Amino acid sequence: MSGRPSKHSVTLKGHRTSISLEDEFWQALRVIAARKSQPINALVAEIDVERGARMGLASAIRVYVLRDLQAQITDQDQPRPM
Repeated sequence: MSGRPSKHSVTLKGHRTSISLEDEFWQALRVIAARKSQPINALVAEIDVERGARMGLASAIRVYVLRDLQAQITDQDQPRPM
């Protein structure tokens, strides 16, 4: 892993677009999509709709991945019912 952004193409609203993200974010996004049983294009489309106009798509994906990780950490810290 180089830590340098790499471009990948996705389809949003019927149009191909390229997104530059570090490989670690692409891998995390694929894991999230698999966990949600969604194709990566569907997950990126969901993020695109939720991001609003003030944030770029690549940034929105990074924030989404971070929040997903934070939610997992929070869930692990919660006491389990007996």
